[in-house]
Amino acid sequence: MKFLTPFLAATALAATPALAQNAAAPGVAAELASGQVQAGATVYGPEGNEVGTIEGVVDGIATLDTGTHKAPLPLSAFGQGTSGPTITVTREQLNQIIEQQLAEVAQARDAALVEGAAVLSADNQPVGTVEQVSGENVIVQRSGTKARFGLARNLFSVDAAVLKTRLTLQEIDTSLSQTAGTASTQ
Repeated sequence: MKFLTPFLAATALAATPALAQNAAAPGVAAELASGQVQAGATVYGPEGNEVGTIEGVVDGIATLDTGTHKAPLPLSAFGQGTSGPTITVTREQLNQIIEQQLAEVAQARDAALVEGAAVLSADNQPVGTVEQVSGENVIVQRSGTKARFGLARNLFSVDAAVLKTRLTLQEIDTSLSQTAGTASTQ
């Protein structure tokens, strides 16, 4: 049995769940996107201290890099200060918020990550069932085949009480076929 980690590491996405849920108001988004909230801008907190740097802005969401986390924030979360864009929390507060959300997400994932649990792909296709959970490693029995594969615990999430991988079914099947080809050539 092969672990799919090398192939899949490039496709996994980090989650910062609830921070990006609020959409910016259209007028605010247009004004801020064309103004101070842009890639490379330094963002300041309520006390004038640096919170982080805008990594990029896509579809009304600015990714703020605090040096510890990358937080997706709606453009409506930003104000305009004399030194640049501002938000209402300090770097430490924002990092604490993100860490709390990540802990809640991990707790929900771990509660759902049990032997026999059905697993869906990121594109909502049946993948198989959890065969074994051992530390950070999860063994999945692929539906309709004899294939078993391992994934790191962090490649799973829970969406509406459904256990999902962060990978599409095509990514999983491509990786399985690549590892099967590697195993047959050795």
